[in-house]
Amino acid sequence: MHRFVIRSRSLWLVLAVAFTASACGGSTTTTTPVTPTATSVTEEFTGTLNINGGASFPFVAQAAGLITATLSSLGPDSTLSVGLSLGTWNGTSCAVASIYNDNAGQGTAVIGQSTATGSLCARVYDVGKIADPIAYKITIVHP
Repeated sequence: MHRFVIRSRSLWLVLAVAFTASACGGSTTTTTPVTPTATSVTEEFTGTLNINGGASFPFVAQAAGLITATLSSLGPDSTLSVGLSLGTWNGTSCAVASIYNDNAGQGTAVIGQSTATGSLCARVYDVGKIADPIAYKITIVHP
């Protein structure tokens, strides 16, 4: 026959508290679930914008959250302005709603809020202010 002897005073205290707590009963603890924070994704798109042209870049928001599209660079003349917008990607085109800036220069951002997961897009386009093709880079941060 094995015999266990508890020699530590603190272990006796822990066991006494555990025994007392288990004898009380009747109380319940309600916990509120914690919603995980979506991880931000950064995507960059580059290209050349032609006169009267435009380009759309689809991306998928994996959760609700803030979406920022920034015209990171525009060149060789960074003082020019173009159009920059956010919209919904329908599989073939970018349907822009009300998140746009038709006078976006280098460093300009458009910001929107996604309410759920979904296929979205950013669009850069000439608004009649470029005389020659111009290079651009768009940086998109989204959930």
